[in-house]
Amino acid sequence: MSMILSASVVRVRDGLPLSASTDYDQSTAVQECRKYFKTLAKKLSHYPDRCTLKAGRYNINFISSLGVSYMMLCTETYPSVLAFCFLDELQKEFITTYNMMKTNTAVRPYCFIEFDNCIQRTKLRYNNPRSLSTKINLADMQTEIKLRPPYQISLAELGSPNGFPHIAAVEFKGTGKISTAPHQRLEPVTLPGIVSFILSLLCGALNLIRGFHAIESLLQSEGEDFSYVIAFFLGMAACLYQCYIFVYCTGWRNVKSFLTFGLICLCNMYLYELRNAWQLFFHVTVGAFSTLQIQFRQPQGKAPDYNV
Repeated sequence: MSMILSASVVRVRDGLPLSASTDYDQSTAVQECRKYFKTLAKKLSHYPDRCTLKAGRYNINFISSLGVSYMMLCTETYPSVLAFCFLDELQKEFITTYNMMKTNTAVRPYCFIEFDNCIQRTKLRYNNPRSLSTKINLADMQTEIKLRPPYQISLAELGSPNGFPHIAAVEFKGTGKISTAPHQRLEPVTLPGIVSFILSLLCGALNLIRGFHAIESLLQSEGEDFSYVIAFFLGMAACLYQCYIFVYCTGWRNVKSFLTFGLICLCNMYLYELRNAWQLFFHVTVGAFSTLQIQFRQPQGKAPDYNV
């Protein structure tokens, strides 16, 4: 039977669910689809504004606009034109009902849960196409879809819904591919984080410049110790690596940040004779500040396993 099973409204930048319909179908296949539904919600910013994911006997369709995505799960036989008309109607209703400023500043999942009533009413109408009176809109949407078809997302491109490589289950057989988990995203960058990143780059550049000056002095036989050159370049590498682990989520991230800070301290201790107290204080303080910001910017936690 062709029908819409569920729908939800999700913030694009972080996948925060704002509202969702109540689901009644608890079959294994639908539960598996909901896992893909949640995984996709976390990666909305990576996709175009109109997409379809085919997952066995079900389709996940969504459209995105003004930082909000409108998603729906339906059977594979449900007409694509009706699916996107449904999403378009939800979008118009949501934009009319809620201020986008509230959407952008929301911190609690399902803070617009009362919109569920609108989703349920619209879903009921679209699950009974004979009751629809939007023939002109359907024709317009059909033309638009032909001119600009939805982007087709593959299960392999999306990755595993459980976060581990696996072979798709029976309902999804036919993909024939082992999918890998998507990279975990870090929390949004804060202003202090940006400042620490820039200061770390500055320290790296200063170490690079002093390292080249040390090489020049060594070539001119002015008694410069080659170990100073190594210390400058190690300090530069440590500063740049701090920038790297601040931006990217890697394994043992916190441990690496402390080890990198320790290397910065050791390099500056060795360069004590070539730098005054203020220069040493600046480099060590920036290293400590960057380490602190790396600790603050942790991977985003998983959303609770809501039944949506």
